[in-house]
Amino acid sequence: MSARPAASRRTVLRGVALTPVAALGLTACQGDEDGAAPLSGPVELGPQSEVPEGGAKLYRDHNVVVTRSGDGTLKAYGSICTHAGCPVDRLDGTRLICPCHGSEFDATTGKVLREPAVAPLKQLTVEVKNGTLVAAPQV
Repeated sequence: MSARPAASRRTVLRGVALTPVAALGLTACQGDEDGAAPLSGPVELGPQSEVPEGGAKLYRDHNVVVTRSGDGTLKAYGSICTHAGCPVDRLDGTRLICPCHGSEFDATTGKVLREPAVAPLKQLTVEVKNGTLVAAPQV
């Protein structure tokens, strides 16, 4: 039976010091558990007039972004980053910016504009009912 060398005091202390740092990194990549759930059914977002022509509106409470093209066509995407599941919380024009690792998405197409995300945002259905926008998962 061969004897394993005992870990030095320095090795043990280094491991203890790095463990909390590694755990913080993993936690940051898991997203925000308080609001990062994708839509499970239809949800009313607000008045249709909130989305400007040629622009977008981010509905943070529902993790949805809605855009309106110049011809009035509406599109909606889930605003949960496809990289690590963080809810996207910033909209700059029609560019969505994830706070966790800086991924960026085009709100009009859902396509990735900047990595580390590589998969596009999930498209949702959106319709207007009595002047109110209603978004739902695609079936």
